[in-house]
Amino acid sequence: MAEFTGTTGDDGITRCTWCLASPLYTHYHDTEWGFPVDDDTRLYEKLCLEGFQAGLSWLTILNKRENFRAAFAGFDMDVVAGFTDDDVQRLLGDAGIIRHRGKIEAAINNARRAREMREREGSLGAFFWRYAPDVASTGEDVPALTPESTALSKELKQRGWKFVGPTTVYAHMQSMGLVNDHAPGCVTRPLAEQARRAFTVPQ
Repeated sequence: MAEFTGTTGDDGITRCTWCLASPLYTHYHDTEWGFPVDDDTRLYEKLCLEGFQAGLSWLTILNKRENFRAAFAGFDMDVVAGFTDDDVQRLLGDAGIIRHRGKIEAAINNARRAREMREREGSLGAFFWRYAPDVASTGEDVPALTPESTALSKELKQRGWKFVGPTTVYAHMQSMGLVNDHAPGCVTRPLAEQARRAFTVPQ
């Protein structure tokens, strides 16, 4: 996400500039990005997709998201954790996803680490939400990473997760609502903030 300024679109509504490239992007921005999530499957899925996005545009991932879900058993971590070398070969032959061996193997590895985290912490949500910053974002001068994302990245790596650098982790934090980085004046910013206020942080 390169720009965090508000832009008024053809519909007369002001949104974050980055989301205006396509209707799919706009829908994602309006209904998902920045809204709080505590569901373990969604948290695992989104972290996998952020890993696949490295070096690519997020719109590329959105266009392939349903293919990813089909290929990775709906991102059911218990199923993906049991994937074998045969599954890796199957996925490398799937033109509907990003065919990058390292990223595919990371998604499988991370399913196993996610199961360990669930057993140890109670849920992924309980773990990830510990890293939500205390100070609310203004939506201005949004960084590529933060002390919180750096700390979370370090902890995930120590636990054996892959493709979880601090920039990838911060993108995950933005998308899952741990921060509200919608631009000032964006129509969705107050909606995301309202959802965050009503959200019960998992324990």
